[in-house]
Amino acid sequence: MKQLIVALALLVSVWPAYGQSSPDATVLLPPGYAGPPAPTGNATISRDTQGHVTSRAIRLTAPLKIDGRLDEAFYREYSPMSDFVQNDPNPGAAATEKTDVWVAFDADNVYVTFRAWESEPARMVADEMRRDSINIIQNENVAFGFDTFYDRRNSFHFSVNPLGGRTDGQNTNEGQYNGDWNPVWTVNVARFEGGWSVEASIPFKSLRYQSGTDQVWGFNARRISRWKNEVSFLSRVADGTGSGGILRISQAATLVGLQVPASGRTLDVKPYGISDVTTDVPTKRRNDPGADFGVDAKYTVTENLTADFTYNTDFAQVEADEQQVNLTRFSLFYPEKREVFLENLGLFGFGGANQQAASEVPLLFYSRRIGLDEGHIVPIDVGGRLIGRVGAYNVGLINIQTASDEAHNIGSANYSVARLRRDILRKSAVGLLYTRRDGSTPGDTNDVIGIDGRWAFFENLVFNTYWAKTRTPGVTGDDTSNRLHMEYTGDRYGLTLHRIDVGANFNPEVGYVKRSNALRNLIRARFSPRPAHIRSVRKFTYELEANEVDDSRSGMLQTRARIGHFKTEFQNSDAVDVEYEDGYDAFLTPFKIATGVTIPAGGYDLRTLRLSWTAGQQRRAAGKWMLERGPFYSGDRTTYSYSTARVRVNARLAFEPSISVNKVKLPYGDFTATALNNRVTYTMTPMMFVSGLVQYNSSSHSVGANVRFRWEYLPASELFVVYNEGRDTSTTNFPAMQNRSIVVKVSRLLRF
Repeated sequence: MKQLIVALALLVSVWPAYGQSSPDATVLLPPGYAGPPAPTGNATISRDTQGHVTSRAIRLTAPLKIDGRLDEAFYREYSPMSDFVQNDPNPGAAATEKTDVWVAFDADNVYVTFRAWESEPARMVADEMRRDSINIIQNENVAFGFDTFYDRRNSFHFSVNPLGGRTDGQNTNEGQYNGDWNPVWTVNVARFEGGWSVEASIPFKSLRYQSGTDQVWGFNARRISRWKNEVSFLSRVADGTGSGGILRISQAATLVGLQVPASGRTLDVKPYGISDVTTDVPTKRRNDPGADFGVDAKYTVTENLTADFTYNTDFAQVEADEQQVNLTRFSLFYPEKREVFLENLGLFGFGGANQQAASEVPLLFYSRRIGLDEGHIVPIDVGGRLIGRVGAYNVGLINIQTASDEAHNIGSANYSVARLRRDILRKSAVGLLYTRRDGSTPGDTNDVIGIDGRWAFFENLVFNTYWAKTRTPGVTGDDTSNRLHMEYTGDRYGLTLHRIDVGANFNPEVGYVKRSNALRNLIRARFSPRPAHIRSVRKFTYELEANEVDDSRSGMLQTRARIGHFKTEFQNSDAVDVEYEDGYDAFLTPFKIATGVTIPAGGYDLRTLRLSWTAGQQRRAAGKWMLERGPFYSGDRTTYSYSTARVRVNARLAFEPSISVNKVKLPYGDFTATALNNRVTYTMTPMMFVSGLVQYNSSSHSVGANVRFRWEYLPASELFVVYNEGRDTSTTNFPAMQNRSIVVKVSRLLRF
């Protein structure tokens, strides 16, 4: 018996403990590294007096159990990274709540663990579990970012709240964030008496990184204590960047000690099957049943280069666009929501334009031009992408073939996009972008070529420049556009100088141009003091803006605006805004602003006073209330709106209403334009929810509903049940049916 006990004791002593760490991995520091030395022993972080941070990843001999409970011996053996630094409300001060972080790895995964201490757990704001919801950042949450190429400009990001709600995304050039990158990863949360904890496991297969076993990455972690409205970081970032400071990856800690597997050749195949019943009154379809299938595939060509393939792509599960009221003579902009286009979208950003927001800056590539036409879905037959890095270059190639839609008189077309960008200096880049559209009829083509540059200096000074030219058969001359943009974004001061020229015949058919034949000049100055003696106020913002838009060739004034803006941000995250705009608008042809109401050609003074109050996320009913009033095209306009709203019932059920009521009185006719939206979401688990979006728009005489059930039953494998209905409110009595569909779609990720 004694011998048996001795034998068992010896066996236990040599058997790998669950989650136990092994001897330290090889530690490399970058050549010429100016930060503190790598931590040794049981330490995982070192700092110097200049604020530089060196952190260390610990090798494990067995995987961690991802349950959110920090009960493995690893957490007792190695001290955590801690001592977070505030960015808001007191930049540079120590965080008021303690946060501990560990980074570990084994042969297959990299692990990140948080222990978030809370002095008053009952006051925590946590009411969102839905994956990728933008509301997660309005909760208590922790986040981390990996700069896997250690280029100090691009990174992968992950965040988690106390309910297990998660988001993930890609960061390009320290600020172009794409939150629709959805890698395979696992996370769980738990509560303990003094706070909450997180354990996350990210497979190395879900990331892209440089070649070689021994790695140096950039790493930073963020903590948002929402009930205090406090933002803090492991490694201090530029003051005033707030929650967005996690994207300032150039200021992240240097993470050493990692040993990664060779990427190898991985293949992800994601087939889907779909069944639906559709009614579409304009095309005389009535309860028409259908079924289809398709497949998406992703192949790792090299460690840094990925190929994507899609066949018979379907977007039935994508949420409907939110209705907008348009009281201008320019087309509306709608953001992209289709996952196949959103991944790596930041690479195709050009000239500093925001790919997902309306702007005066033209987009050379606007992915909604592919597969959508005048609101109609155009079938995508087949498509492919090649995206990644080749040496010092970032490369992106896209080619997609769409089918014809005879019911809506839409022909087939082929779309090609090529992007090449080279990082230079510390945070700058130059690049080329080319797009082409080939229609189904001879001569129906369009080409665009552009060169751009991003020049970043110090921490907050950026210049964006571009030159672009289009080629459309039968159109010659005045077909170029160029931009020069300078922006300084300090915490206390800000300055923007902007000049953009868009020719009358500049026509990127795979892009978006809000207004052509325009030369715009803008200057904006900001002063944002933090009052030391008013405890309830976090920051005042005084801002002045002047901009003019002229006919780019004749010099005729088209638009002018002089804007004064004053904002008070309170410590509890409420805010009050007052803004006055003195404007002018001139045009040579009349435009229809509403049914039966047309504004004659001419020049008009437009003056608007805007008053708004933003209720912070700590309130049960959050959102922005706004009143706008002023002269409008020889008449006047009054607008009431409630936007970015969230009314939480409990941690699972929430309402997100938005209201815009525009009362316009003109000599040419009076009208009221109203848009009402309400999204209702019930979340069963972080991977399962049902969401309904009900909308009404008086301008388009439409009322509709979009209801989606989503269940991610396995990582990246999903079941959707979607109901859509649209009705015409211009008919008498009950709104007439226009379209209706019920769709069931299931997909399954197969990883080889």
